Amino acid sequence: MWLIFALLSAIFAALTAILAKIGIEGVNSNLATAIRTAVVLAMAWAVVFLTHAQAGISAISQKSWLFLILSGLATGASWLFYYKALQLGEVSKVAPIDKLSIVITIIFAVLFLNETVSIKAIIGCILITVGTLLMIL
Repeated sequence: MWLIFALLSAIFAALTAILAKIGIEGVNSNLATAIRTAVVLAMAWAVVFLTHAQAGISAISQKSWLFLILSGLATGASWLFYYKALQLGEVSKVAPIDKLSIVITIIFAVLFLNETVSIKAIIGCILITVGTLLMIL
């Protein structure tokens, strides 16, 4: 099932870039990000209430709260920079650079989470990086 969800995530991420590029025309990128975020916020809370997950709020630890808040701040920064990049650049160049987050995430996972990376993953990261460079040059 995870593969289906991952593929759907990729499809909707691709649509996000295309729809954002069309929608951001003539709109301040920060304002566009705020509108997008408000929609995501409403959608996320709707899913929480539809699935009755709101009961779990009281069980969230302080550590989890801290790191969820930090993650939210990182997401917000990512979206602000992404929308500004989309406004200024071509989607076909901005999106591949954005996907370098895969390589950066793996590096961070090794540095901060002490995860081990296989040779296959290292080769994949190199190929992603080379592929990104080929797409943007």
